[in-house]
Amino acid sequence: MSQPSPAPAPAPAPPRIPEAVHRRRWAVLGVLMLSLLIVVLDNSILNVAVRTIAAPAPTGIGATQSELEWAINSYTLVFAGLLFTSGLLGDRLGRKKVLLFGITVFGIGSALAALSGSPDELIAYRAVMGLGAAFVMPATLSVLMNVFERDEQPKAIGIWAGGVGMGIAIGPIAGGILLEHFWWGSIFLVNVPVVLLALALMIWLVPDSRDPKPGRIDVPGVLLSVLGLVLLVYGIIRGGELASFTDVTVLAPVLGGLAVLVLFVLHERRSDHPAIDMAYFRKPAFSAAVAAIALVFFALMGVTFFSAFYLQSVRGYSALQSGLLILPLAVAQMVFSPRARLVVDRFGAKAVCTVGMLLVAAGLAAFAFFDASTPIWAMEVVFFVQGAGMAHIMPPVTVSIMQALPREKAGSGSAVNNTFRQVGGAMGVAVLGSVLSSTYRGEIEGHLGGVPAALRDTAGESIEATLAVAEKLGPAGRDLVAPAYDAFLGAMHVTAVASAVIALIGAAVVAGFLPGRTPQGAGPDATAPDGATPDGATSDATAPDATAPDGAARRAAVPGPGAEAGESARR
Repeated sequence: MSQPSPAPAPAPAPPRIPEAVHRRRWAVLGVLMLSLLIVVLDNSILNVAVRTIAAPAPTGIGATQSELEWAINSYTLVFAGLLFTSGLLGDRLGRKKVLLFGITVFGIGSALAALSGSPDELIAYRAVMGLGAAFVMPATLSVLMNVFERDEQPKAIGIWAGGVGMGIAIGPIAGGILLEHFWWGSIFLVNVPVVLLALALMIWLVPDSRDPKPGRIDVPGVLLSVLGLVLLVYGIIRGGELASFTDVTVLAPVLGGLAVLVLFVLHERRSDHPAIDMAYFRKPAFSAAVAAIALVFFALMGVTFFSAFYLQSVRGYSALQSGLLILPLAVAQMVFSPRARLVVDRFGAKAVCTVGMLLVAAGLAAFAFFDASTPIWAMEVVFFVQGAGMAHIMPPVTVSIMQALPREKAGSGSAVNNTFRQVGGAMGVAVLGSVLSSTYRGEIEGHLGGVPAALRDTAGESIEATLAVAEKLGPAGRDLVAPAYDAFLGAMHVTAVASAVIALIGAAVVAGFLPGRTPQGAGPDATAPDGATPDGATSDATAPDATAPDGAARRAAVPGPGAEAGESARR
């Protein structure tokens, strides 16, 4: 008796990415990394240049402390306020177009900032740079999602996340080198040739893509998101400036921003064409990952804020030396981020991210034991541990966010990811900065009795202010130096513990709500309707490249007769 012939195995699903785009995917990722690098690097460069910019002309432009803060904050305010909107526009207008627009505006803003003749001009041009950056960062991630197949996305996102760490480390080093050899504007002008190179490579290599069925633009939702985010971030920044969150100029914008964002959520739930489908937040993979990003950046940006003062004011290192000291953090991210997917495949995202958050918490808590004589090697180990923790958090949670949404909504997912990261970071600097400032003032006030009454309030603001007053007083101010160091270290220990607690809350959120292993084939892309490609690459990425002989589908993925079997199955 003859055995029945086995049923033919179903053919593998055809690839979603056109062959011509697939072949150059790693080159495209390189261009995206270059664009991301200059945006991230610019902020970290500025942090080491504030003293030079504050100097009188011709060394600087004589910016006051408040003007320096707004040179940083004007960028943050515009950047955070427009992140969500820029992601939506990328889905609708084309992600390549939005990326080209953003990098061009960023380059123009950089050139203008370099030639600023006054602090007011610098503040305005920094806002222009924030406008450009708001269109660059979400676009890099959404383009990435549309040039890599689903199985390669975790690896690509890991490399993308490693680029962020590289920018954080290179910024202070590059800034220190530029300031040693050129004038202060060079820290902005250096962006221009990099922008021109990135533009040329984008035009040549990056395919365009968009949501094939974007629907109507939710104008009220977009306006509510911009207004709510700007008010909220402004209030947070203002609270950090005043080191108080009870002032009316802080409470009014914060509460107003939260109220507007509540209206935004209610509007989105009722709209038949929402800017972002609120149902996504009911997915643990999405909402827990978003919360983890906000919490980890809340904790880390706060410690970044006080570690700069610790290294430069207490330990006496230069800006360049301080940048070199945090290299282990960046090296750990660059080494482990691209490999995080391998650990996730073995242990699951929940376990990996929980351990990563615990490593970050341990690194933050270690600052509570640092003093003026802590060995350099101990600091380097702590920075490396923090970087390793970050490397096992950012790629998995970013993958969770981006793969929880259909590919055609990549811009929206990237915008949500970056918005929560930016708001979390701003809150970290403001809230933990306020903890540092208020604790320092409480510690140093008892030592300011010999300071003239007119300078007493200023001397209690920060360790930099105390040391500046001590220098102004000459020999009479020498007795302030040691108490200033002690007061700062005490304030840093309190702030470090607060940062570690925030990281532990993040670990609890991840452990409680982030899913573990993702079943193979799960996700929005896997359930796309037959006969249609769910990603925006169908609209623009296939043209003109899809006209190539192998552009429609990679033959290796659908070999020989299997293609006919697959077609029968689809019918």
